[in-house]
Amino acid sequence: MDKKLENTGGECGCSEDEEVEVITLEFDDGESVECEVIGVFEFESKEYIALLPGDGTDDVYIYGYKELDEEEFELVDIVDEEEFKRVSDMFEKLAYEDDDEDEEDEEENEE
Repeated sequence: MDKKLENTGGECGCSEDEEVEVITLEFDDGESVECEVIGVFEFESKEYIALLPGDGTDDVYIYGYKELDEEEFELVDIVDEEEFKRVSDMFEKLAYEDDDEDEEDEEENEE
């Protein structure tokens, strides 16, 4: 994957208050895909980023994340399979916790 990224910004359209950050990944074969930034999280003293591609799949892309300055960042491929497994498991745990919190918020709003 080419590390050249373009932050295209954008909004999801689901809520006027909710702005979604979108970046474009450009792969070595010339193909590109726009991805919604799900979030950046720290695990084992490193930062990672989770991306949701806008290609209609349920895939989530996870990369190492390095902030170069306020405007630029770099994505780093996770080549070690064990590291990728640990990071993926942590992301799933975080996503599950977020889902639980969202459900609790919805229940409170219904009351």
